Order: sequence, then C-alpha cells, then structure tokens
Amino acid sequence: MFVIVRHGNTFAAGEPPRRIGARTDLPLTDDGRAQGEALGAHFAALGWCFARVLASPLLRTRATAQAIVGAQGGLPAPVICDWLAEIDHGPDEDKDEATVLARIGHDALAAWDAQALPPPGWRVDAERRIEGWRALFAAPPADGPVLLVTSNGAARFALLADPGLTVAMRGLPSLKLPTGGYGLLRREADGAWRIPVWGQRP
Repeated sequence: MFVIVRHGNTFAAGEPPRRIGARTDLPLTDDGRAQGEALGAHFAALGWCFARVLASPLLRTRATAQAIVGAQGGLPAPVICDWLAEIDHGPDEDKDEATVLARIGHDALAAWDAQALPPPGWRVDAERRIEGWRALFAAPPADGPVLLVTSNGAARFALLADPGLTVAMRGLPSLKLPTGGYGLLRREADGAWRIPVWGQRP
C-alpha cells in the first residue's frame, strides 16, 4: 500500500496563493505544520506503521514528512528522492493564479488537472518521474505501508506509472491533491490496482 501525501500549507490565511514549484523553496506556515501533525495523528489512529518514508527535497515536503513520522516515534527516517521533486512552472513560477490563467488559459490548466498534460513552458520531466514510480512499484513489497510526501505537481505521475492506475484514475474528479491531503494506492492480490482514496484530508 502506498500513501501519497501533499505537503502542508505554505501560504498564510488571506495571502493570495501563487504557483510555487521547484525553484521556490518555501517553509510550512503554522497551519502547514498543524496539517502535517494532523496527518500523523490520522494515520496513527488507522494503525498504519510505515515501513518506508520517501520525500522530495523541498523544505515543505521534508517538514511534512517529519511531522507525520513523529506520530510513530520518529522512525523510519525520511529518505530524500529527487524524482519526487516539484515541477518547474517555467514563466509561471511564483505568479498568482489570475496571471497564470491569463497566459495559459483555462483549458490548459484543466488538461493538467485531469490528464497531467503540462501547459506550454512548464518543465515537468514526466519520463523520469514515471520511471521513479515504476521502480518503486516493482520493488519487493515492504513490510508495511510506504509513505511518500511530495507536491501536487509530482504526485499525479504515480497514476501514469501503471496501466491499471491510469484506468482507475479516470474515475477521479481531479488529479490534484489538496495541501495536507493524501491519496491511497493499493495493489490487490490479483494484481489489480485500486485508488480507494484521493484528495482526502484528515
């Protein structure tokens, strides 16, 4: 079982959000740290003891991972994986949503959220990301659930790494995970993939 978490909030309440990617390494806000702690408490209440914890290199993802792991005594320590890093929004990096929409249009953003098709100018490196997920899925099964803490732009490529997941994702309203939210990927005994949770917050 793979538990995919999007990092907590990096913008304070009332602060206009911006497109923040790989080149803007913001820390979590107080609310963001609370989201990480809430996730840790939620997973602990479900009885999930993570066998492995992987996180992207950014401050916001590492801090979220550490907050979650803290709920199970601090182990296992998160392993940093470059293939989980956030995407690069190119000319839209650090721009507010209205500015981004004015450049790329609503259709391009809808295609990104529904099909992981990057808008023009965004640097995504989809192949490397998909290969990272495939290698993870092909590894010998862990002794418990595997936690991955990453960002909205990177998480969706898990769903493109296996044909069964790609079929299952068509039933999702969006590929987008909310901040402090998570998705769950489960491979059944017959090899079929299920996505029982996508976009849930504690």
